[in-house]
Amino acid sequence: MGTASTRLPEGRYGRSSDERADRKLKIAGTVLGAVLLALVGYFAYHYVAQNEISAQVITFQASDDAVRVHLEVHKDSGVSGYCTLRSQSADGAEVGRADFRFTGPASSIDKVVTLRTTAKGTTAELLGCHAG
Repeated sequence: MGTASTRLPEGRYGRSSDERADRKLKIAGTVLGAVLLALVGYFAYHYVAQNEISAQVITFQASDDAVRVHLEVHKDSGVSGYCTLRSQSADGAEVGRADFRFTGPASSIDKVVTLRTTAKGTTAELLGCHAG
């Protein structure tokens, strides 16, 4: 013979107030997390997509200790950034590398820069440009 239980069956008469509060907190946390993720994504896209800078080497002239490079830079108006150049010797060893900064309101810049080298450079290679 068993004894009658005075306890109500679990979950039979709806959720307890603690379970409802936990569920509301989980929903609020999920919504806030999604909003935060959307904001971070928006600002990251805006920074990367809207602040572009690119360049190309037009000509270069090498001497024993430097390479003069004529760069054509294209950027969004008012954006600042830098381009990285390097030079290699005839045997492929890197003899110089430097960043050259570009600022101002102009969206197109023609500039001759001097890359100092440790030996005679035979190349002028644009490694990339970055806004910032």
